[in-house]
Amino acid sequence: MRRLETFQIGDSLDEIQLDAVTRIDLIKYAGASGDYNPIHTIDEEAHKAGLPGIIAHGMWTMGNLAKLFTPYYEEGFIKTYSIRFRNMVFLNDVITLQATLKGVDEKKRTFQVVAVNQDKKEVIKGSVIYQLYK
Repeated sequence: MRRLETFQIGDSLDEIQLDAVTRIDLIKYAGASGDYNPIHTIDEEAHKAGLPGIIAHGMWTMGNLAKLFTPYYEEGFIKTYSIRFRNMVFLNDVITLQATLKGVDEKKRTFQVVAVNQDKKEVIKGSVIYQLYK
């Protein structure tokens, strides 16, 4: 596996494709996060709110983006994480996570990160500053 310190601007981390979003994923996340808003777990409540069905927690999607950097934790850590929510994530959506190197500093790497659904629609987009240990 390549080390982050060898990446050049424009290089990308290996994409990660998540399994299709399930209701149990969102129920587990609700319990872990304490976000029990029923639009994330109960169809009728989502419909009452004007949604076509339950939606994933935005923070569930955002948190998954960190998986892109898991192989590099021996080299450093995520120092700054900034994203914008672009579209909703629904049950059975298949999300693909991507990161491209956009900036290089002595001990920092700046990545553009994005999560897209199966229709290639961006659901979140932002940046990560990864701090290298050495």
